[in-house]
Amino acid sequence: MDAPRYHTALIVGTGPGLSASLARLFARNGMNVALAARDTTKLAELCADTRASAHACDARDPLAVAGLFQEVQARHGAPDLVIYNASARVRGPVGDLDPEAVRTSIEVSAFGAFLVAQQAARLMLPKGRGAIALTGATAGVKGFAGSAGFAMGKFALRGLAQTLARELGPKGIHVAHFVIDGAIRSAAQTGAEERPDATLDPDAIAESYWQVLHQHRSAWSWEVELRPWVETF
Repeated sequence: MDAPRYHTALIVGTGPGLSASLARLFARNGMNVALAARDTTKLAELCADTRASAHACDARDPLAVAGLFQEVQARHGAPDLVIYNASARVRGPVGDLDPEAVRTSIEVSAFGAFLVAQQAARLMLPKGRGAIALTGATAGVKGFAGSAGFAMGKFALRGLAQTLARELGPKGIHVAHFVIDGAIRSAAQTGAEERPDATLDPDAIAESYWQVLHQHRSAWSWEVELRPWVETF
């Protein structure tokens, strides 16, 4: 079997970091790219660079997510590669956490991922092919003090990914969960000079996604951990 060739990518939860690197990588490889975010004004430059379409969507809203897939399908055709990269962080001692902020964090990190994966699966199952990638974090495999709100959502995301991989994999859909175990490099997060590459390069993460999503179906990964070389674990 040849390596899969994807035509249309939908990235949900698009910002200037990993999602932007993924969008540029997909565009360089000739794919149609659709970007979804609650605020699409921040996507203008990325859309210009990648010829991507921008779509406003609250991933927590079932009707909005269904409408997103309809828009993308009308514009580009059904997406055969769907990336869920949305999350909401909330930190603090458990006694001080705002319950509504925690609810939002869980809904964005996990419930939104379910809604997006559900819509993706409905389009991919009749064709027997496609891929769904879910972006996790250290907090999804190891809870830290003060991270209850974030960890609950990411643990749920990992459970969703494992379930989907077992359900959809035998039907031709590759589901992969990526544990980003460290800080992603950005203008505000570059790492100390004495520890080069102490943060994850978003372009390097994107390349890992690409490699995993092009695995031969006889050797699929359902989960991959990515961390800087100096990270302890």
